Amino acid sequence: AASGLAFINPYKNREAEFKNGDNFATAGATALPTQFLQSKNISSPITTTSLDLQLDLMFTHFNSICLTDCIQLLKNSLFMVGEIGMNDYSYALLQGKSIQDTTNLVSDVVYAIQKAINRVIEFGAVRIVVPGILPLGCLPALLTRFETKDSKSYDKFQCLNYLNNLSQYHNSELQKAIQEVKKQNPNVTILYGDYYNAYIAILRNALHLKFDVKNLRKACCGIGGEYNYESNQTCGARGVHACAQPSSYVSWDGINLTEEAYANIAQSLIADILPKLNCKP
Repeated sequence: AASGLAFINPYKNREAEFKNGDNFATAGATALPTQFLQSKNISSPITTTSLDLQLDLMFTHFNSICLTDCIQLLKNSLFMVGEIGMNDYSYALLQGKSIQDTTNLVSDVVYAIQKAINRVIEFGAVRIVVPGILPLGCLPALLTRFETKDSKSYDKFQCLNYLNNLSQYHNSELQKAIQEVKKQNPNVTILYGDYYNAYIAILRNALHLKFDVKNLRKACCGIGGEYNYESNQTCGARGVHACAQPSSYVSWDGINLTEEAYANIAQSLIADILPKLNCKP
């Protein structure tokens, strides 16, 4: 809305209007192929779609609508590559992998994203935003799974330090990868989208932003426990209800954020990246 454009429709909605763009995201998708994760004894429980398959869908779709003139058609487009990678790490952690084993995935995840950036550049992208990931240690699902009585494990926002360190490590490596691609493609605008600090800014300014400071780490739609999250009774299950005022919560279901939280993150990103996109009036 801030850009003056309508929300982007999923590309499989054949009745949708795509003049403002297409959304190729798949719920639960991973950056790494499911076969690679399976080789590490990590399952992808929601979908077998990964980043490379999402790109295949995108290229197939573009080739069906613009034939040989895609580069000309897409030169004024903005490509969002991600946010992706959180599922790879969350699946690993929730399936019992150690923090070290999960951290070892970072180089592979970042390389998969770097390859994706290069693929869209080859297809004609000249303006690209590559978002980092959110602070994993602040998500109710992971806070519930790894809850501890050790107060030193938490930061001032009561998020788990070592999980946030994982997010920060991923984001740092991702920014290095972006710089590598930029050196190889000086005529392409590639920007990092700082989801992490946009999320932390919500926690820091929660009262001013009218979030309920008592429920910053609780899921709106959930049941039970310190964080209103139960892995066996997640949002959508029988008997699990949403809170009365979702706009006062940061987390919707323990993993995904509320519309209000996402709106705040989007506003932060737009303010940061819009002046850097080299868009012609």
